[in-house]
Amino acid sequence: MPLIKLQTSIAALPSDQTTSLLQSLSTTLAQQLGKPERYVMTLLETDVPMTFAGTTAPACYVEIKSVGQMKPTQTAQMSRLFCNQIASELGIASDRIYIEFADAQGYLWGWNGSTFG
Repeated sequence: MPLIKLQTSIAALPSDQTTSLLQSLSTTLAQQLGKPERYVMTLLETDVPMTFAGTTAPACYVEIKSVGQMKPTQTAQMSRLFCNQIASELGIASDRIYIEFADAQGYLWGWNGSTFG
């Protein structure tokens, strides 16, 4: 049930660019967590009003959630990978990107009429 959710202040992207970004994020997240991509969900919200460091320059907030525990080495590597990817593909400086990593307990995450725990 890995999830990667991006909220950003930049304007909406062309449909093909959005699809490409979401598919790339999905593949990368599955690889990083060692989980089947068939359970990965990606989400992109654009035009979100936000400030970072007191300015409205382009910024991005990312949530990465997964059932199980992520190790510090994993989150450090994912932070680097996803910050670089977002900076490259969306033109947002990596020092204007926050990423929140959250471990989810399986019984608190529902899917297909059941839970993962």
